[in-house]
Amino acid sequence: MSRRIEIELTSKREDGTWTWRAAGALQPKGVVADSVVPAGAAVKDVVRADVESDLDGTRVLSITPPKQKTARTGLLEILPSDKPFEAVTQQLRKKGPRDGDKRRGPRRDGDKPRGERRDGDKRREGGEGRGDRPRRPFFETPPELPQRPKPKRIKPRRVNVDAVLAELPEAQRAIAEKVLLGGVPAVRAAVEEQNKKAVAEGREKVPADGIVQIAEQLLPRLRVAEWRDRALSAEAIIEDIDLRDLRSIVVSADQLVAIDEPTRALVAKMKHALPVRQEAEIRNWFEDIASATKVGRVVRALRLSSQPPKAGVPFPPALATELVDATVAGMTVDAPSERWITLLEAAAFSPVHGKVLPPAVPTVISEDLLKTITRLGPLMPQLAALFGVMVDPKARPPRPLQQPRGDKNPKKRASDVNKSADAKPSRGPKPEAAPKAPVADAAPAAEPAPSVEAAPSEAPAPEVTAETTAE
Repeated sequence: MSRRIEIELTSKREDGTWTWRAAGALQPKGVVADSVVPAGAAVKDVVRADVESDLDGTRVLSITPPKQKTARTGLLEILPSDKPFEAVTQQLRKKGPRDGDKRRGPRRDGDKPRGERRDGDKRREGGEGRGDRPRRPFFETPPELPQRPKPKRIKPRRVNVDAVLAELPEAQRAIAEKVLLGGVPAVRAAVEEQNKKAVAEGREKVPADGIVQIAEQLLPRLRVAEWRDRALSAEAIIEDIDLRDLRSIVVSADQLVAIDEPTRALVAKMKHALPVRQEAEIRNWFEDIASATKVGRVVRALRLSSQPPKAGVPFPPALATELVDATVAGMTVDAPSERWITLLEAAAFSPVHGKVLPPAVPTVISEDLLKTITRLGPLMPQLAALFGVMVDPKARPPRPLQQPRGDKNPKKRASDVNKSADAKPSRGPKPEAAPKAPVADAAPAAEPAPSVEAAPSEAPAPEVTAETTAE
């Protein structure tokens, strides 16, 4: 039985026959007589052929000549126009009724005016009366306040430290680097670790007493050089330096040993700059709280009041009265529970937490609001008594809610944190029903005590050889 395939004419022999192969094949498949090939065919032409296959192979029975492209006839000719070209323009209609009310047909309920409604209709004139649902009070966003630039943190240089290291012998520099990282204990630990490796490998131990003695001799000199680098970096930004860095420099200055006259002058300058810087920060602190209170940003003012520049700073009574009045003014009976929770979380850790007492409880008391009152009860017992929540006298004060870092929405509400609490709000003497939310390590009302500069993390111990003890 024959079948039709596409073949390619690969060559023409001298005897008049043609070799062919299937279209796309690698080798010729057979030979076809010249009488079967249509006139005008050429090598590499692809034509359709009727072939028949049997045990002897594939034979070409006939070849259909390729179709010739016919010329296109009957086309319409586009003649150019003699008229000048005019662009299409449009004019938009102004907003408003179309020809007044003439085009509007009569209403379905007769010729009543559009403001009136039929009897029994629940809707009222002016869009009011959406059932019995109470309308939420309108809250206008207070204006933004300009932010003060953040204090600058110091970036210590290594001018004096590098000068001291350059004066030391090569064998003692490894010990000095270790002293800078962790002091004498770091040197002692490095020697012990090296001796353990030496015993495991069958080598002799390094005498630790001589190396520790060298470290103790280098420690005062290195500490002075390191302190000078930090103090010189702070001197360049003394007007805008962060108080934490300045306090750390002043406190660590009292631990320096065998200092020279230039270092004493630098210590006196740092001690004189500390109270000046503190007074400026306290003055700015009071101004920021007063400005936020006047424009209506009460939550921001409460949070600022809980972060004093210096621990133990007395809060002005007049400013405290303004802050309390603004806080109580926001705790109205028709205010939503979210507003109450936000104000309470900010006021609980401010200096005025014991004076905040609204005249009445809100109309709607949510479960999250009761959980917040229970958790903040030790700090605001007057508010817990207003809501009828009993506070255990032995209960520990709560900690402020910590804002999660790296969150796209850092303004996490207290109500969202309270939803994760397992215990239900109770009016019994169990204030432990606190939300299982991450909290800060310390309340912002008390400033963390100034601490001496901590040593950096310990680096890998340098190799200490026996040549060090001989120096």
